[in-house]
Amino acid sequence: MTLAFFAIAFGLILLVWSADRFVEGAASTARYFGMPPLLIGMVIVGFGTSAPEMVVSALAASQGNPGIALGNAYGSNITNIALILGLTALISPITVNSQVLRKELPILTAVTALAAYQMWDGKLTRIDSLVLLGVFGVLMSWIIWQGLRTKSDALGVEIEHELAERAMPIGRAVFWLVIGLILLIVSSRILVWGAIEIARSFGVSDLIIGLTIVAVGTSLPELASSLIAVRKGEHDIALGNVLGSNLFNTLAVVGIAGTIHPMSVEPEVLTRDILVMAALTVSLFFICYGFRGTERINRLEGAALLACFIGYTTYLAVSVFSP
Repeated sequence: MTLAFFAIAFGLILLVWSADRFVEGAASTARYFGMPPLLIGMVIVGFGTSAPEMVVSALAASQGNPGIALGNAYGSNITNIALILGLTALISPITVNSQVLRKELPILTAVTALAAYQMWDGKLTRIDSLVLLGVFGVLMSWIIWQGLRTKSDALGVEIEHELAERAMPIGRAVFWLVIGLILLIVSSRILVWGAIEIARSFGVSDLIIGLTIVAVGTSLPELASSLIAVRKGEHDIALGNVLGSNLFNTLAVVGIAGTIHPMSVEPEVLTRDILVMAALTVSLFFICYGFRGTERINRLEGAALLACFIGYTTYLAVSVFSP
């Protein structure tokens, strides 16, 4: 048992560190080959911050633990909006300047609706998973097209500043890209093993472990980058991290896991977890889209999001010990 707790702690620390190295190496390599800053922010950084969820869920599914795979993806989405954006907005209200991000919000809402529709029959088939990956492919093509045709955007400017601050030679960038990816896989294996052992020891379902410990752990790169971004006044990066990660999680992470191991879905996933995820996504859509005349997440709204996360996590904890 002690070894399992140590594995989770060590795995999470290594996971966060390797994800950061992977993102920095990938972004610097892409910049060296002339990729526009906006595209780096939307594709490279979005993929990199979701790499922990992707690797952990793929490994969990391949080892026959679909609850961890699914809980990790949806739990990370809830954590991203409620905890990360809530805490970030509480520290400093998040202003939405990027036109590209405002276009992503309704897409994320539609993708969340697709996820709920697929789970309605209580299972995620391989065909469902391939549909998710197909939608992901179309969406990535649209994002790349947007990134290439948009000459000036607030998100692109912020990413360009970040890339200039973290510039590194191409050799070092490729080194961290490769090492970061290898350590991501290693740390994910350690984390998944520890999570499975704890779930078995306490008689807790894989789903609950995935929704809590694993989801929060794999969301730590987004939390760190969002807090750093908002301290620098780079609000669009803070919001872009969350939107990009949630799109990747809902489509690519679940799609890859379901392709590896089609799974039966517990009723609570639809009636509890997807419902909470959908409610948070819709609330974010209305908060940020400017229907109230302002396009920002203020401190009061940040506190409300944070309260939702605390309430949801408390409910999960209580459900574990309820008869």
